Amino acid sequence: MFQSFTGNSRRSRQVNLSGRNANPFGAPPPGPRSSPAAPGPQHSLANAQQERLSRQRERDRIDAARKIQRVWRGSATRGQHKARLRREWDNLEPFGHQSISSASQDLEQPAGAPRVGAPFPSEDQCMLELRLLPQFIDTAAESDLRRLDGFTLKLLRSNGDGSLDLSKPQWKNPLRRLGRLSLKVLISKNVLSTMIDHQLSLLDQLADLIPNEMAYDSHHYYGTLSMLITNKKGMKALKPSRRSTLLNVLLKPLRAPLPKSPSAYEGFAESFLTTPDLQAFFGSIDSLLSGLDYQLLCNALTKVLEPVSAEKGDKSIGQVGKLWLLAYFICFQSTSRQSGATTGTAPNIDYVNVVSILLRSLAEEISQRIDIEDAPASPNSGEESDMESPDRNTKHSTYHPLPRFVRQQVLSLVNQESVTSLLTYADVITSADEHTSSSYYTKTAKSRLLASYALTLLRIFPRKADEIRMWLYLGSTSLSNVRPNDFKTRVPAVKFFWQASRGTTVFKTISQEPRAAVELLRPNPAQSSGGHSRSISDSLDYEDRDQEWTTILIFFELYSFVLKVMDDEEFFSTSSIHIREPNQGSSSWTKESALHLQEVQELTIFLKNLGFTLYWNATDLAGMDQQHSPEDIRTYFSTERVPKFETEQQSRFDSKTANTAIAGVKGMTVEYVKGIVTGLLRMVYERDSRRPFLPKHHWLMTGRFDMESFIPAVVSEEENRYLVQEADEADSTEDEGFSDEDMPSSSGMVGTQHARRTQNLERLRKQQWKASRKKYLEALTPRLEILQNMPFFIPFATRVQIFRRFVFWDQNRRRGGHIDPDHWRMSVMEHNPFQRIENSRPTGHDIISRHHAKIRRESVFEDAYEQFYGLGDGLKEPIQITFVDKFDTVEAGIDGGGVTKEFLTSVTNEAFSSSNGLDLFIENDQNLLYPNPAALDERKDILEQAGLRQNSSEWNDNIRDLLRRYEFLGRIIGKCLYEGILVDVGFAPFFLLKWALTGGSKAASRESSYRANMNDLRDLDESLYQGLLQLKNYPGNVEDFSLNFTITDTISTPHKTEDSHNQHFTRTVTRDLRPNGSNIPVTNENRLFYISYVARHRLQVQPRPQTNAFLRGLGEVIQPEWLAMFNQSEIQTLVGGDASEIDVDDLRKNTLYGGVYTIGDDNQEHPSIQLFWQVMRALSDPNRRKVLKFVTSTPRGPLLGFSQLNPRFSIRDAGADQERLPSTSTCVNLLKLPRYDTARVLEEKLLYAVNAGAGFDLS
Repeated sequence: MFQSFTGNSRRSRQVNLSGRNANPFGAPPPGPRSSPAAPGPQHSLANAQQERLSRQRERDRIDAARKIQRVWRGSATRGQHKARLRREWDNLEPFGHQSISSASQDLEQPAGAPRVGAPFPSEDQCMLELRLLPQFIDTAAESDLRRLDGFTLKLLRSNGDGSLDLSKPQWKNPLRRLGRLSLKVLISKNVLSTMIDHQLSLLDQLADLIPNEMAYDSHHYYGTLSMLITNKKGMKALKPSRRSTLLNVLLKPLRAPLPKSPSAYEGFAESFLTTPDLQAFFGSIDSLLSGLDYQLLCNALTKVLEPVSAEKGDKSIGQVGKLWLLAYFICFQSTSRQSGATTGTAPNIDYVNVVSILLRSLAEEISQRIDIEDAPASPNSGEESDMESPDRNTKHSTYHPLPRFVRQQVLSLVNQESVTSLLTYADVITSADEHTSSSYYTKTAKSRLLASYALTLLRIFPRKADEIRMWLYLGSTSLSNVRPNDFKTRVPAVKFFWQASRGTTVFKTISQEPRAAVELLRPNPAQSSGGHSRSISDSLDYEDRDQEWTTILIFFELYSFVLKVMDDEEFFSTSSIHIREPNQGSSSWTKESALHLQEVQELTIFLKNLGFTLYWNATDLAGMDQQHSPEDIRTYFSTERVPKFETEQQSRFDSKTANTAIAGVKGMTVEYVKGIVTGLLRMVYERDSRRPFLPKHHWLMTGRFDMESFIPAVVSEEENRYLVQEADEADSTEDEGFSDEDMPSSSGMVGTQHARRTQNLERLRKQQWKASRKKYLEALTPRLEILQNMPFFIPFATRVQIFRRFVFWDQNRRRGGHIDPDHWRMSVMEHNPFQRIENSRPTGHDIISRHHAKIRRESVFEDAYEQFYGLGDGLKEPIQITFVDKFDTVEAGIDGGGVTKEFLTSVTNEAFSSSNGLDLFIENDQNLLYPNPAALDERKDILEQAGLRQNSSEWNDNIRDLLRRYEFLGRIIGKCLYEGILVDVGFAPFFLLKWALTGGSKAASRESSYRANMNDLRDLDESLYQGLLQLKNYPGNVEDFSLNFTITDTISTPHKTEDSHNQHFTRTVTRDLRPNGSNIPVTNENRLFYISYVARHRLQVQPRPQTNAFLRGLGEVIQPEWLAMFNQSEIQTLVGGDASEIDVDDLRKNTLYGGVYTIGDDNQEHPSIQLFWQVMRALSDPNRRKVLKFVTSTPRGPLLGFSQLNPRFSIRDAGADQERLPSTSTCVNLLKLPRYDTARVLEEKLLYAVNAGAGFDLS
């Protein structure tokens, strides 16, 4: 189509007749008066916009000029008015522009003239001057300051000699204005030191004359005095001899009559007690604090520290001020106790309230700074000493040490006396109180307050958390209104907080309606907007909700601690609220702290519902834990550490209220709640597993799942998680080259600024990425999270099926869909069977060769270790075993998986046998196995005897070889679980518990989730357990035993005698349980710590290298997340089979027959087979187990029945000789049974063969 009517598609020439330059590149640069190059609509629009802007600029210029003129005229008018008032004042006061100090030195007083500083001749003149003076004084003008100073001296003299009566009502307002003016002068830059002294004297007298008015302006009053102290000029002027005047100035307004004194205390607390280093200024803070009223100060602080709402404006105290306020208040408490203002050793409830509020707001800062090495005292005071350079501290720390005084006072909170006596003034909440609203409210408020205080202490002092828990556990309160020192009705702290917790709305609601837990865990939406607290429901608002959570969480903390030190006999005591009468004598406090079993059941219902919500609704709760980074974003762009001044601390700490976590205590996040709920629930479940006391199906929560699709859904989640983790590992591999250590560490080096910024940004990105990935995985796999953390919600049989499905999925993934061993080998050989490809990947022949081993019967474990250790997780693939005798002759056998079973059972039998000389595992009193704790020390002794130097290469190789053997044994057990092969090996429960609690570590290289406790010691050493139990319950003074915090390890080492015989020599090694433990005696107060340290050493510390190596090997074959689905007894069942009675009918249904025993077309069993099953039914269960072990090498059946036995139980004929004994091929679970004619003969021959142990041949 043509573009014009002429038919020519060529564009016509454009002729410009306007005279303007159409070339934009040739046009002059655009300016304010330039117009667009071409006319048209755009040109007109641009002109209109430009003209509009010009008019607006002109209007702005005129408005600005008017404003300047208005301000100037006002200033000039005020200046003229002040000048007129100043002249008028000078006419009244001839020496008004001079102070008494300068006049006395430079001037001769004329005869009859009024003397400078002389009393006023009349009250009227004084009143007139007093009214004029505040109207013209300019604190920046030195002459005005001298006028004020001269007037101050005259007023002081007049008041002193009684010539003026300033107590009259008409003087109040003028004197109040004079007081404000005096405060303004004190912080003026031009004030002289002598003037400061005079103004303080004036304020001292004004506090006597108008106490109510001074108290009314208390915030300004004390704020100015605080600025005076922190001002360097003020510090120089206020010499020690003059500081007594300052003390009077500070304390007199606080003694104002009611109702103004509370207002004065509020101003004093908020504006003065937040001043840094008061103790350095006054020499001792006691002189200041001794003049205060304890109760009024507590009330004032409670009001000052109330949450600030948006309507009231932000007048909150900064973090630095709160730190010093906290320190002074703690010091004031101890001063009051010494002076007798407060009685008893227990902290006052008002004191607890104030300290709790301050600690909650400072929790994160104190917890980060309390353990940083103390810095030398700074010559400067105030914030400069608080914010010193962090270079002397750890390299990566962005926090600074707390000021020494603050640190000392905060640490004084953590002492046994104050923590143990915390509940002295509390009362137990009973069911009768619920009918008395006033009593219930009072008791509930106290319990919540004490819980908040205790929980905050745990948050701030994590290193002393166990000590705090123990001191709380030792505390008690009374059941009724009796004197605190009356022990007739002592109630342990655990029961006190239990009664308080079970009565909360949160506890009742979640126990009855689990789905309500999500709403009850949400943060207060008003926190982010600064508004008032809203209501969750008609009966509960967010503030009450947070306080109830505080009570519940401190109970969780205490009860978890108690369960760790409580033995089963104490746990199963039936007391509800134990009341100890005086004539009962001493009793175990742990037993008194035990809850009634019905109460434990009530608790587990709440824990189950809460725990389920925390994992199942992870997506809904995901946004609640997003804490801001502990470093401000600008620190990532800075090459230097940013000093932590007041404004920065406000932005870093106070801005996080929008995501404040559970109970209003920073750090008490949803993750924290999830951890403590999971741990507590597991501990109760373990008690119920050892000695059932709850209903049979109490732990199941199958009603919350669709069980028909549960198993496929879990397998799908596992596949998705694997894909995500595989992608994450690939990303982390790409980032491996980036390290903080590779970046320049000096911020002052030229050219490193960009590199440092890159490093900081990368670190921030990694932190955010890890946090988001964790949240994503939790939301992606809720069923897996429940299975790994609370597996008892799902029936055991279902979990076993899931485990086998996981294994099948893993086999299918690793073997490319070829599950069958022969098919896998064929697929491997089909791909490059002999030719090595360019990237040095092994050929198919190499892979098959590595998975084949020649094993000698007399050294099964050593040959297996030498040939298969290098496979690593490749041991998951099918292996081929060839058994040879001592002449290297290959044994004949039936392969097809059976020889592999024989190999695995032979390795385990040899490795775990006590007579093999390996001593890798030892047995407890119940003949259950666990890693030899002294194995490492014994190996070191052998190496020393051989003359090897410690830490030499040969020494280290021998140590590594020992640990590799443990690792290999872990892989062997994992291989048995992977292939579904049962082995007759029993492990100690405490050792199996470590298998189940390593689900968070992919390689299971750490026991991070396992925590030793006293009950586990019973499975290790019964005599040690009984001894510690007697120590715990000893009624007298345990110092009589002369114990200290050390433990003695016994090491047995073989030595060769002169006749070449091996003898075992034992030696003992004494080790400290804690630093300097040999000098710390065991007392009644710390014996629980001693017991926990002994348990930790025996169960964790001593066997840690061996256990870690075993678990690492186990984790290479079986994912630790899969083992986390089971408890210790269930894992033992996975390893060795079901310990229940042998089901003969199930075994018969899943038996294969061969030879003449093969079932024909008539579906009838051979007569000898019928006799065999008749005999099996008649045998006792122990004899049935012997037969089963005779055939399969294990006396227990598979978990899900004999259909899961691999290979299947089989019977074939062995001829018609009636004298021949039955024999077996255990590698293929084959019984070779002669065709006996009678049941009597069959039973006799079968039991003879079984009890003789014959038949382990490969025929």
